[in-house]
Formats: sequence, C-alpha cells, structure tokens
Amino acid sequence: MLNSTQLKMKIDSLTVFSDLKSDPVLKLFRTLLDTFSVSDYSNFVAELYKNTDDLSKYITDITLRDDNFYVKAVASGAEPASVINDAVKSELSTLEEIASVTSQEVQNLVRANCSDADDLYLPSWNTGPVQLPMEFTRKLGSIAQTGYGIFARYTFFRIIGSEIVPVAHPDYQRLDQLFGYERERNLIIRNTEALLNGSGASNMLLYGDMGTGKSSTIKAVAAEYADRGLRIIEVKKNQLFQIPDIMDELASNPLKFILFIDDLSFAGNDDNFSALKATLEGSISGRSSNTVIYATSNRRHLVREKASDRMAGAGFDDDLHLNDTLQETMSLAARFGLTITFQKPDKDEYLGIVRSLAEEYGVADMCPEEELFRRAEAHAIRRNGRSPRTARQFIELLKIGI
Repeated sequence: MLNSTQLKMKIDSLTVFSDLKSDPVLKLFRTLLDTFSVSDYSNFVAELYKNTDDLSKYITDITLRDDNFYVKAVASGAEPASVINDAVKSELSTLEEIASVTSQEVQNLVRANCSDADDLYLPSWNTGPVQLPMEFTRKLGSIAQTGYGIFARYTFFRIIGSEIVPVAHPDYQRLDQLFGYERERNLIIRNTEALLNGSGASNMLLYGDMGTGKSSTIKAVAAEYADRGLRIIEVKKNQLFQIPDIMDELASNPLKFILFIDDLSFAGNDDNFSALKATLEGSISGRSSNTVIYATSNRRHLVREKASDRMAGAGFDDDLHLNDTLQETMSLAARFGLTITFQKPDKDEYLGIVRSLAEEYGVADMCPEEELFRRAEAHAIRRNGRSPRTARQFIELLKIGI
C-alpha cells in the first residue's frame, strides 16, 4: 500500500538528485501526494502524458539523464566519499519506489479523499519493472561513450548566448551517402579516430571550392562516431572568443568534442581573428585533450585581402611594417595542424558522383547513362561548375521530374 506521508518526505530529502524535485512531472506528483484532489491528479497525469504514458520509464529516464555533481565527479575519474555513495543508493531506492507507483494505488486514495469521485473516470498510467540502481551503475560504466545530461541524448549542438544547446533535428548526410573525395575523407576519419583513441588529434582546416562537401563530411563523421562518444558543437564566427570557456567547460567531460566552425574567413582587422589565433596556439588555457577545432573555408589563408594590402612602399598605406602584417594574416591557417584541400572534381569524378547518386536515389534507369551524363553536364554549366552539391541537386531535380 502507498505510504504517501513517507514518500513525500523521501522526495523532499533528495540531495544528490535534488534537481529532479523541479522536474514538472515529479513536482506535480509531489503536490498530488499532499492533496489527492481530482484536479491535482488530472494535472499530474496530463503532464506525464505530454512525455509518455509510462511512469516507470519517465522516472528512469530523468534519473539517468540527470547531470548532477556525483555523475560529473565519476565521469572525471574522481572517487566520491562513502557518505555520498550511501546517499546515492538511498535516493535511487526512493526514485525506484516512485517509478513503481501504480495509477490504481493513487486513484484509490483520490476516491477516498473525495466521496463524489467514486464513479468518476480517472485516467490511468502504465508502470513496468524497474531496476534503477542496476541501470544507474551500468550508465556510469559506459559514460565515456554515452555521456551525461544533454550530451547523452543529442549529438549535434550549437552555442546560444553562453549556453551549449542541443540541435534536436540536425541536417546531415551519412558517410555512405557521400561520394568521391575518398582520400580527403579518410584523412578526416583518421584524425577523428585519433581524437577518440586519445592518441593526439590535430586541429583541422578544410579548404576548397564551394559545394565540395567539406561541411557535409565533418557532420557525417560526427554522426558516424556518435556511439563511440563523439559530439559536435557548431561555433559561429562571432562566438570564437567563447572557445576557451567552452573548452574549460568540456575539459572534464569524458566525451570527445569537435568544435565546428563553418565557412571561416576574416577581414584583416577582425577581432575574432586574434581570438581564434590565440586559441589555436599560445593561449594560456591551452587545448583540452578531448576537443579539436574543425573549420571549413573557401579561402586558403582565411583572410580577405585587398589589392591595396599589397601596395607596399607605393605611398598608399600607412603601415610601416606591411610585410609583417601580411605574414600575420596568413599565419592563422598555418596554426591548424592539418589542412585538407577539397578541389572541384574533374569531369570524370563529377560524372562518377552523378552515377552513384542516381543509383542511391533510384533514378539510374530513368534515362540512358549517356543522356544522364549529358544532362548532368548541362546542369553543371548552368550552376557555375561541377561539384558534389551540384550533382546532388541535379539528381534531386531529376527524381521529381524537373
């Protein structure tokens, strides 16, 4: 039989898992234990239904996702004190007890509290077998691959303000959906595996023409290795000054992280240029072993140069050490340990990508290969050149009959 008074005190005493007391479902459940009113019963079930009909699953999920200080300490390799371990065991028992509460038990108490509710329909929820201590122990044992908190649920992230925020529906292609550039892709994979293995990965710059698959390859690699503990965080150019703080925040996390900067370029007097340069080499904080910076750019030296920048000694520039300035602007690219060039494919490579995409999209039989190639080349001319992006756009248009 449900002992509501004792269960209320157990919930109120949660310490290691204290943040769960503000969870909307658990908070309404705690209120319900006070009142056993029809209104509070309805509010609790409505909030639960927004997530699931299974209370056991819900309590298990929020418990395993909670990124409390204990989880973070274990993830960083620390050994919590025995009194804290005892508290964790006790609180997991409490949470398991909550997860096992049946709707019938609570309905009986609501009806006992309100005589007019005898014939009232009260919606039910499901419960199932719960083994929270065992599942929590299993989670801690695999935390280097699964992570904790939001990092246990998502692979792709971005920065909003000063917060790392998950991307619930990321736009990416799988590795097996990318064609061509095998050599370039293998270099990225090998460097990423070095990050995962802890054997020393390099910061990486992917330079090349637009539409050649630089960004797509990085996102595909991140998705491919997510189950090995890899996560990717997109950093916008105007957020580069935040990278040292992001690295500090991630330093004790057991997962591995790609800080992804897409379409990187600077004006010569851009403050973000200096911020990234200091981060790549020479900043006081250094780089954590669990993070790398992967950047893409259409500019080899990352900095937009004007013709006037090179008019040294012509009397048109007041920089007394112009050559030093030019060398500084070009030095940023050199601070990436690995630079991979993505050039536009030649005709044979482009048509090979078209053929592979036509097979993937199921349109290879829509016209003879000679006609397919002729139309693909014509599309490339209209789209200002051959590239994997142009090939994919052509095949997508072909599939819908345009």
